[in-house]
Amino acid sequence: METPNPTNMQKVLVLGAGSWGATLAHLLAEKGHNVRLWSRHTENADRLGRERTLPGKLSDFHINGEVTIGSDLESLCEGANLILFAVPSKHLREIAHQAQEVAQKHLSEKPIVVTASKGLEVGSLKRMSEILAEEFNSGSPVALSGPSHAEEVCAGLPTTVVAASENLEAAEQVQQLFMTPRFRVYTSQDTLGVELGGALKNVMAIATGAATAMGLGDNTLAGLVTRGLAEISRLGVAMGAQPLTFAGLSGLGDLVVTCTSDHSRNRRLGMELAGGATLEEAVQRIGMVVEGVETARSVEALKGRYGVEMPISTQVARVLFDGMPVADAVQSLMLRDPKPE
Repeated sequence: METPNPTNMQKVLVLGAGSWGATLAHLLAEKGHNVRLWSRHTENADRLGRERTLPGKLSDFHINGEVTIGSDLESLCEGANLILFAVPSKHLREIAHQAQEVAQKHLSEKPIVVTASKGLEVGSLKRMSEILAEEFNSGSPVALSGPSHAEEVCAGLPTTVVAASENLEAAEQVQQLFMTPRFRVYTSQDTLGVELGGALKNVMAIATGAATAMGLGDNTLAGLVTRGLAEISRLGVAMGAQPLTFAGLSGLGDLVVTCTSDHSRNRRLGMELAGGATLEEAVQRIGMVVEGVETARSVEALKGRYGVEMPISTQVARVLFDGMPVADAVQSLMLRDPKPE
């Protein structure tokens, strides 16, 4: 653990008391920062405050005792100079709107706003940082992304991520805030590419999970990851992202870990679907938010808007929303017309 330095202490409000929010709150408290963790449900906040555990999500993990946990947003917000969002993408705008109203009333200076959520807003197709920029009237939110399963971060295993913002100074502040000997943070100004990589890899993980459950072998998995990265890069570049971003932590790095790890909910969803479960049954069995489902729907709209071919994403959407059997989706991919790589 890094020795706390009182002169560098920040007041941080973490919104979202799930696995990732609790893990990041714990990490920052271990560094000596003043951390408040918000849960929208009073009963959950009260239980977390007493027990400091997340049963069914993170085994053997106890949240640092210095983290203040509650559901009263106004009291938790007081004095915060950084607000971190770690909520499901579908709830981000609603919670950001609430937080902005509270911050406007209680904070004299604009806080740094950070998203650790990965996804795209249904309908608008906006990225998480775009939503925060609108709600907080700020052009420089920071996106924290990369291969970072909460189960391993909270266990102190070495992890590397990216803090991305068009405002490099904001990204560097977040870098310094989170950096520890076991949590290394790089910076980027390609927020678009970083966020697209973090969102779209979930769709590819559904495909690799299905392939794993079907016993299709390592060759198939390697092909899906490689061609999946090509699809993500193709769409990202068409939207204006930097190509090299997709070869980095928030692109290839996050794609590999999400497609191969037993911690991945999206991979598990694909496995459940390949085993014969319906989408509703699979999500219920997993018991937590699976971001790749709605992202798959958004990708279908984006690839049409930008005229980009994304065959793996298309087959995932057909399995999820049209009831196509997984075996038929695999056959459709293999029987596509020959073409150069």
